[in-house]
This record gives sequence, C-alpha cells and structure tokens, in this order.
Amino acid sequence: MALTTPRLPRQFFVRDPVVLARDLLGPEGLLAGRIVETEAYTGEADPASHAFRGRTTRNAVMFGPAGHAYVYFTYGMHHCLNVTAEAPGTAGAVLLRALEPLAGVEVMRARGDHGPENRLLSGPGKIGRAFGLSLDDNGRDFTRGPLGLAAGAPVANREVAISRRIGISRAVELPYRFAVVSSRSVSR
Repeated sequence: MALTTPRLPRQFFVRDPVVLARDLLGPEGLLAGRIVETEAYTGEADPASHAFRGRTTRNAVMFGPAGHAYVYFTYGMHHCLNVTAEAPGTAGAVLLRALEPLAGVEVMRARGDHGPENRLLSGPGKIGRAFGLSLDDNGRDFTRGPLGLAAGAPVANREVAISRRIGISRAVELPYRFAVVSSRSVSR
C-alpha cells in the first residue's frame, strides 16, 4: 500500500504512553489499517507492564527510542504489536488492540481468519496474525522500514471511549484503554 501521508516523526512518540495511546487512534499507514483501539502501559510504575520488574532481554525495546515496534509472543500462539513511547531509558508502550482493515483483506483472510471484515483485526492476536508478525519484527523502527505509522485526521474527543484495560490481571482499574466509539472493529 502506498503511503499517502507522511510517516509520523520520532518526536511524536516521545511522550507519556497514556497520551500517545489516545493520539494513535485514527492514522492510516503501512499497516493497511486505521488504529481504532489502543492500551497504554507506563513502564516500571505499571504492574501490568512488561517493564514493571525492570529491563530484561524480552522487554529491552521498551527502554529504547520511542517509535519502535515492541513485539512479544503470548499464550504460545499470538504475536502482539506495541509502539514504544517515552525517551530512551524510560519504558513505555502502547498496545495496538484493534484496527479497521483498509487494504490487503484477502491476505489477512489467507493467514487464518475468515470472519467478517470488520472483525479481522479486532484484537491484538488477530493483528499479529493478519500482518504476519513474528519476533523478528521486534525493534523495527516505525519511522522507516516495512512497518510504519502515518499521520491522519485526529479523532474528536466525543468519538473516543476511555475505559479500563482488558485481558490483564493487574492494574485493571487504570483508564488506559482508548477506542473509537463508532468503529465496529473494536475488540470485545
């Protein structure tokens, strides 16, 4: 898919993951999807974050420059995609929870999901499968290379639902999940 708007610059990602999670909603880009649901993880102060116990081999990307992919493997079957936030040395990331498919739907279906188009990318594991992500994608720079995020029209505050994170067991009460209200692709 041709990139129709400029990629987001590195400075866009260097900020609090909670603010970045909200502002990532909407842009279209190289992933051939519009981001419609995100969750923020604020690093070492966040018991639900992979960085909570400090830097490890697995989470080292979270402590590096902002604007990189943090891909991890979970439940023995899913690759989940996050966007790193904050300045180097400070961990932070935003999990991409759902996208609206824009292009490449047949490729997405060929990778295993044959449901309705609006549900193809309605969860972090579905995104990983549809885009063929693997641990080899961990650390990829969103400002250049095969993965990218492009600027788009901002989503109005009245169109954004803010709620508790889901699918975790710690710090679930934090209002760090952001979703586009009108999207039928938001995870359940």
